[in-house]
Amino acid sequence: MNRPFFTVVMPAYGVEKYLKKAVDSICAQSFGDWELIIVEDGSPDRTGELAERLAKKDPRIHAVHHERNQGLSAARNTGIFHGKGKYIWFMDPDDYVDPWLLEKLWKAFLNNPAKLAVFGHKEEYYEKDGSFSYAHEIKPEKAFCRTAEEVRSHILTLEQETLYGYAWNKAYDLDYIRAKGLSYEDVPLIEDIVFNIQYCMDIDSMNLLDISPYHYGKRMEGNLTARFVPDYYPLHRRRIAMLYDQQKYWNRDDQKTRSLLGSLYGRYILSALERNCDRRAQMKHKDRVKFCREVFADPLFLRLIPEAEAKDSKALALSLFCIKRRSVLLCTAFGRGIHVIRGGLPMIYSKVKSKR
Repeated sequence: MNRPFFTVVMPAYGVEKYLKKAVDSICAQSFGDWELIIVEDGSPDRTGELAERLAKKDPRIHAVHHERNQGLSAARNTGIFHGKGKYIWFMDPDDYVDPWLLEKLWKAFLNNPAKLAVFGHKEEYYEKDGSFSYAHEIKPEKAFCRTAEEVRSHILTLEQETLYGYAWNKAYDLDYIRAKGLSYEDVPLIEDIVFNIQYCMDIDSMNLLDISPYHYGKRMEGNLTARFVPDYYPLHRRRIAMLYDQQKYWNRDDQKTRSLLGSLYGRYILSALERNCDRRAQMKHKDRVKFCREVFADPLFLRLIPEAEAKDSKALALSLFCIKRRSVLLCTAFGRGIHVIRGGLPMIYSKVKSKR
């Protein structure tokens, strides 16, 4: 069987405006041994028609269609089912990549045929009118991990740098995914990190590339304000619990681990406090008070938050000051203040957040 080195899976739903640029950036790759599977997920616009037109231009491009919208996880799982490559990479259809990405990944895999490769990205922020505002670069330190212990020593750093939780900044061993029977869970917000934790549980090799060829578009038109997920807090509590369970599975439950995870947990608690003030949360003041008291009594909170530290973020330091004291008054007031800033000055809010 003529097996491509890379399978690129691109779930596509309602992205008629962006899809061609994403596909063109794959076609422009200096390394040509790839296949691209566009999984059109029952789009209401002409995304499906565009996918077919793009597929006709290059025999390496294949369009697969869902009759009805099934969601991101289902689309990625369809890509896993159809993929023929040695490594699989999931790219979002409203982003684009530099033309040397696949060549860099290929060379890294020749050096170290790892189970996983991780690379960096540029967060590119756009105003509501579509105009570019600013960019924020994030990339890992270069490393070629050849043992499980080496891999595990990097995981929490990747999570702290927001690099562990994405799917689109990683190339995975497709045979390993199938051997482990892994698939994406249909869960909002955290589907990527849930998959990554499961995938990385027992891997023994990983390549970290200190490059940022992925251009991740964050648009004010919808990214920060339009989507509201009522289960934001329980979902992210699950994220922290899974990360902690992974560290315990690896026998790495120490003060450093609890401090780092506690600081991440504190960020999610702060975000939840802010979201509780959104009218779509339908929470009155007494509901927000109840939320705080339930969080403060959570065993995970009591295990991690006391050891949390904010080393470089003044905003996190201030929020941890309130959270550690388990002060309902301070926490609800702080959440309200962040909500006002986020609603009135979304770009300033995003800049502060991007600096963590």
